[in-house]
Amino acid sequence: MSLYLGLPQWSHSAWPGQLLGVNAKPADHLAHYAEVFNTVEGNTTFYASPTPETVQRWADAVPAHFRFSFKFPQTISHQSDLVSADKQVTNFIRLLGPLHDKLGLLKLQLPARFGPAGLPRLAAFFERLPREFTYALEVRHPDFFAKGEVERALNRLLMERGVNRIMLDSRPLFSVQATTAAMIDAQGKKPRLPVHLLATANAPVVRLIGLPHPEDNHPFLPPWLPHWQQWLAEGKDLYLFIHSADNVQAPELARQVSRLLGHQMAPWPGENDRAHQGLLNF
Repeated sequence: MSLYLGLPQWSHSAWPGQLLGVNAKPADHLAHYAEVFNTVEGNTTFYASPTPETVQRWADAVPAHFRFSFKFPQTISHQSDLVSADKQVTNFIRLLGPLHDKLGLLKLQLPARFGPAGLPRLAAFFERLPREFTYALEVRHPDFFAKGEVERALNRLLMERGVNRIMLDSRPLFSVQATTAAMIDAQGKKPRLPVHLLATANAPVVRLIGLPHPEDNHPFLPPWLPHWQQWLAEGKDLYLFIHSADNVQAPELARQVSRLLGHQMAPWPGENDRAHQGLLNF
């Protein structure tokens, strides 16, 4: 069993001096991030393909135990609607070649318009995927959350194909009225859907979108704990991706989650830098 805890990105302008080193160059951010976390959501691949040189730099920047979890490009999931996408899938996986030993999940996020009528296409898409990788699916159509036959059909498909259904928990985000630009933007973009707790394969995935102040998330975290502990006890790989509205506070919220699970997070490079500078200036 393995716990993979990470954030939706490895770089943020607000993180130098806390998660990242005080004077860390952008090229060093991934390496600093990987000193603390052992996975990351690679959302950049949803929007554009990196160059082969960039992929190689990513591979060289992290230790062997680190796991990237990249999202299928939107040209596959949104624009082609999974139709005639074999070549695009092949090119995408081939591009990630230097990272194959460090790939945790390949994630497919479907648009809200992708509903029950698309299940045969989804089944055919999964059937053609290479077997050596671990896949995860995020759906957003309300019928897939209605606890009816449509949702049961989706879950059966995922169990048969060994695909993990992503559990998105946006309840903290929508538990308060948005009063800041970041919260207004996040509530306008993030889906507000029920949370259905179900591990359809061996790598359950939880995406938690928390409130900006970590202490405000206390009511939402403890109910997750027995489920996380159960999946780990069953020998599953558990992936937890921690967000906040603008992700400024996401590292601190992740540290809170780590403590809840009884794990000691590694020291943060930026905090070490500040402590060292404090000693030097004493």
